[in-house]
Amino acid sequence: MIVSFYNFFTLHNPSYMQHLLIKQCEKHDVVGTILLAPEGINGTISGYPYSVRSVLKYLEVILKETPFDIKISWNSTPPFHRIKVRLKKEIITLGIPNIDVANQRGNYVDPKYWNNFLQDSDVFLVDTRNAYEVAIGTFKGALNPNTRSFREFPEWVDKKFDANKDSKIALFCTGGIRCEKSIAFLKSRGYSNLFYLKGGILKYLEDVPKSESLWKGECFVFDQRVSVDDHLNRGSYEMCYSCKMPLRKQEQLHKDYKIGISCPHCIQTLDEKKGRIKHIAVNLELAKAKKKRSSNNQCCLDIGKRL
Repeated sequence: MIVSFYNFFTLHNPSYMQHLLIKQCEKHDVVGTILLAPEGINGTISGYPYSVRSVLKYLEVILKETPFDIKISWNSTPPFHRIKVRLKKEIITLGIPNIDVANQRGNYVDPKYWNNFLQDSDVFLVDTRNAYEVAIGTFKGALNPNTRSFREFPEWVDKKFDANKDSKIALFCTGGIRCEKSIAFLKSRGYSNLFYLKGGILKYLEDVPKSESLWKGECFVFDQRVSVDDHLNRGSYEMCYSCKMPLRKQEQLHKDYKIGISCPHCIQTLDEKKGRIKHIAVNLELAKAKKKRSSNNQCCLDIGKRL
């Protein structure tokens, strides 16, 4: 079971929460990445369903912040190798100070109403994700800011976004978190008619049947799966460890694709990085193999218990 979640609220003691969460996740054998910052919490964790639910319940009780915005998906192998709970200045980095997301929320559109909402020709539909994410899937007609990181989004708005301050603007992203922060930023710039896809692309793919879906392609995710398809199963892309580009099957067959070293997108720019990247790739592959052996051993133990 894989669960992505976030919430914007005032977190007064992130370092103390870090200690508690590491302890709780290790207790339940839950792995993944959780980010803590004064503005809230953002994470993706995986494990057995009961274990993941126990950690989420613990979070709700100790933080007294409910409900979390939660997306659930499944994979045959864990997409993470260990638990990491990190302290950050922001749970999603925009780089603009004094953005109060908790008190500057926009209007959300439930996934089941999203298709109808997009039929309005006056809507400015904006994909708030990075260019490499947009490249493998998006909604038809969406504006692509062509950012390399979320930090570049404010500059795109200030210099290239041509919507009027009172235009109807609809935003979407992977899980909703970038949309909420984008809306708080847009409000600080004077925009007011703002909407976002509640739960993001992942929730849309979960709730909207493929026969009715307006989504085209796969959805990039920030874990070992790289992407997910219309049914939230692991997609067809692999990650280049060097430039972080998601690679389609044809690119994986390219002569310049060397696992852990290069791909067609970055072959011309690599030099002294190759050794370091290869070392990282080897360690990742070793971690995968170790986790697989651990999973197999656990399965044997579970079977033995049932016998």
